[in-house]
Order: sequence, then C-alpha cells, then structure tokens
Amino acid sequence: QVQLVESGGGLVQPGGSLRLSCAASGSIFSIYVMGWYRQAPGKQRELVANITSGYSTNYADSVKGRFTISRDNAKNTVYLQMNSLKPEDTAVYYCNADGITTATMHKLRPGYWGKGTLVTVSS
Repeated sequence: QVQLVESGGGLVQPGGSLRLSCAASGSIFSIYVMGWYRQAPGKQRELVANITSGYSTNYADSVKGRFTISRDNAKNTVYLQMNSLKPEDTAVYYCNADGITTATMHKLRPGYWGKGTLVTVSS
C-alpha cells in the first residue's frame, strides 16, 4: 500500500509564495515520476509540473518561470515552490506518483494520488 500526503497549502496574497510538499510512504523501492496537478472550481484537473527520478522536469506553460519542482529520491518526497502567485493559481493541488517499484520489485499500476491541498490566492 502506498500513500501520498500533501502539505503546505493555504491562503496567500497575489505576488506571494508557497511551498508544497508531498511525501510517499509504504513499501517503496523507487518512483519513476512524481508530479503536481491542480483542479480549479468548474475546471478539469491539469498538470502543473512533474519530475522524473533522473530529475528531468516538465512544466505547464502557465507556471513556467514562477514554479519550481524538485524531489528528494531518498525521502520519496516531491516539492513545488510557487512564486509570484496569481489569483488564477487558486485550486486544489494534487500530488501524483507513477511508475512505482515496491521493495519486493513489483511494478504498481496505475499511479497513486494524494487527497489534495487547497491553495487560495486572494487579497
């Protein structure tokens, strides 16, 4: 069993910063890709950023230059540093982990999701 727990959401003023964290726990040997998605009210869930175990990154155009994704493979943890936040960044942010190999070398499919953390950007 794998669990993802997000933290770091909250209320911030436009132009402010927040840092999200997501820790994966369970019988994990490795995780190929970890990422952040978000879902605003009335909209579909969308990719914000992801990062592979080799530290290759991918960002949505809307967050490039403002958000930075990073990970600690030893801790199975992914981070999202969000700077210059805008009201349109308001959403529930979900952590995702895919390509999980367990300690017994089983491949887990599909990926796992956290329960989400709310980010509100408002004055």
